[in-house]
Amino acid sequence: MSAVGEKISQAAWTSELIRWLQAEAREAGFDAAGVASVPEDGSEPAQRDAARFAAWVEAGRAGEMEYLKRRSEDGTLLRSSVRAAMPWARSVVVCALNYNAKAPTSIAPAPSGTGWIARYAWSGRTQENGAKIPTDYHEELLTRLRKIEEALLQRVSFEARCYVDTGPLVERSAAARAGLGWIGKNTCVINEQLGSWLLLGVIVTSIPIASDVVPELAADRCGSCTRCLDACPTQALVAPRQMDASRCIAYLTIEKKGGIEEELRESMGRQVFGCDICQDVCPWNRRAPIAQKEGMEPRQELVNPELAWLASLDAASFRSYFKGSPLERTRKKRLHRNVAIAMGNSLDSGFLPRLEEWSAGEDEVLAESARWAIRRIRQQEDSDSH
Repeated sequence: MSAVGEKISQAAWTSELIRWLQAEAREAGFDAAGVASVPEDGSEPAQRDAARFAAWVEAGRAGEMEYLKRRSEDGTLLRSSVRAAMPWARSVVVCALNYNAKAPTSIAPAPSGTGWIARYAWSGRTQENGAKIPTDYHEELLTRLRKIEEALLQRVSFEARCYVDTGPLVERSAAARAGLGWIGKNTCVINEQLGSWLLLGVIVTSIPIASDVVPELAADRCGSCTRCLDACPTQALVAPRQMDASRCIAYLTIEKKGGIEEELRESMGRQVFGCDICQDVCPWNRRAPIAQKEGMEPRQELVNPELAWLASLDAASFRSYFKGSPLERTRKKRLHRNVAIAMGNSLDSGFLPRLEEWSAGEDEVLAESARWAIRRIRQQEDSDSH
């Protein structure tokens, strides 16, 4: 037994240390935390997970997300195995932050001519003068994770890496193994008390889990419900817990470069950045608690934003509203491409002047998307006149 205040070298995750971690995570602003073991290379769980991930990538379901396809020198997909990238890894600390906001859902009646921005991207921080500045959950979670890492380093010696969406692992699988919830049919982690409005951050560590510690896994409570599969407009959920990301509206509006396949545009509806539909219809989110987190406060102008306003943004105003926000990464060009499609789906002829302007512009992707939207609106006009 170590003396009081003495740092333990390479301790194991005991039940006591995990309870301490959970208290630290709550102090840092997370709503749940747990620890999952990293399967040994060659073990049955490791081989199963690697095979599933490789099959998913090889089926083309990662779309253009090249970071998911990165391989090691020996050809192993880096995200198929934590130890492929970090041989010293023995455990993964998973922390979940609830980002649910008191605001309408994407499937609720909305004012005419508005679009939808995914709930997590509304985030901001209130300054002393009362104004809200954009924030990005990647940085918000990373700051919190590093506080936990620093506190843990005061107790034990270990190697670690903090990640938010950038690590060589599938966070939701680690979250399920850590007992934070089950993977729902919409592929999201669902927690019985918190629902699925959860952002995940992880700390990969060299600390092993004590042999007598067995995480209490959450029971799968999706039952026979298929609301998420039935509601997905683009049929991206090809089966329970199986997503073809190349058809997902979140992928199409954020990750997809160039033109979006015409066969998917009508199904995109008014979504201009991300998509919340499969979570909005989930029964487990009916009673999901509202989050009150500094740095994750909703910016009201991003809730059901007017398409005309988004279309009017020039480079300077786009930076003013979205620098430091998740929308910054999609850039103005892709946002306007998405807005053009949403305008077409609105069937509102009032958008035709802006679409005509875009259709004659130098950005061929935007111009082609605008021409599609014009045709869609004109077809509706012709139908209405007969």
